[in-house]
Amino acid sequence: MQALLGVIFHFIGGFASGSFYIPYKQVKGWSWESYWIVGGLFSWFIVPPLAAYLTIPGYTEIIAHTNGGILFLTYFFGVLWGIGGLTYGLGVRYLGVSLGSSIILGLSSVLGALIPSVFYQFNPKPGKDTISDLFSNTWGQTVLFGLLVCVIGIIFCGKAGTMKDADRKKVGAIIDDKTEFKIGLGLLVSVISGVLSACFAFGIDAGKVMAEEANEIWKAANPGQGEFLFQNNVTYVVILLGGLTTNFIWCMILNSRNKTFGDYTNSETPLLKNYIFSALAGTTWFLQFFFYGMGESKLGNGASSWILHMAFIIIIANSWGLILNEWKGVSKKTFTTIVTGIMVIILSVLIVGYGNYLKE
Repeated sequence: MQALLGVIFHFIGGFASGSFYIPYKQVKGWSWESYWIVGGLFSWFIVPPLAAYLTIPGYTEIIAHTNGGILFLTYFFGVLWGIGGLTYGLGVRYLGVSLGSSIILGLSSVLGALIPSVFYQFNPKPGKDTISDLFSNTWGQTVLFGLLVCVIGIIFCGKAGTMKDADRKKVGAIIDDKTEFKIGLGLLVSVISGVLSACFAFGIDAGKVMAEEANEIWKAANPGQGEFLFQNNVTYVVILLGGLTTNFIWCMILNSRNKTFGDYTNSETPLLKNYIFSALAGTTWFLQFFFYGMGESKLGNGASSWILHMAFIIIIANSWGLILNEWKGVSKKTFTTIVTGIMVIILSVLIVGYGNYLKE
């Protein structure tokens, strides 16, 4: 039952992440850097402390007496992840919601799932899965097989993207998906994003001592109630400050370079709507990790949690890509390829879920 709850929480988080970019499409007259940082302020600066305040009494005290080295490492992984998050936005901008998300999250799922297991192989810690655990147990082998299936699905999605580009060039058409489709630049930033986005999982692990303290405080006040669902909310505050640092600096540079500081007060644009939709996008984005933390409390921050989270995001993002006609005008073969990729990823989620069932 705990594994099932974990899968459900990860699905909700994946839905939030796969959907967060949709409100940005309603922003009119602003440059990318302007609406990205307005949404980011809600994602990384406003909503995380609010969520921690509402769920973890005294969360500021937990942060205040945490070892400085732990705080720095957690923040540092947040900075690296912030670069991944920044290039995620660019990847979606240049490749579309479905293709950009598939490539970025596919790489992130592989690295985020395996690297912590390799790390704990050489630095054992109670309750943490090692790479040998995965290979030597039936449940671990099932999870690894699910990861392999997920990679196959991602390859299908990537192939569909190159086929889409070829279809567009063949007919000389401009598909109305409101995407600045640039396959070369998009692939470059997507690879960078995929590698660095995995750092969020490392940040959670680096700051785990804060979550564990929140968990112990809650369990002392609620004996016999199991693990605290919201324990990671205190860790998110530190990680996301790192993400804010990276994104804020870069967006301010772009505002200066592109002379777009005027966006924030431009009365010729629907200012109120732009702020509301940017805030909605940013808040929706944060909800992915709010529910990831709940799922992680049921499944653990190992390969299973991370790949489930990433796979669900890929499924939702690709579904939105279909709904928003990002694949309109492509050949039947291209459309079949992207649908096949989505279905294979869904299969991978079921396999990983079964692996967790076996572990439980």
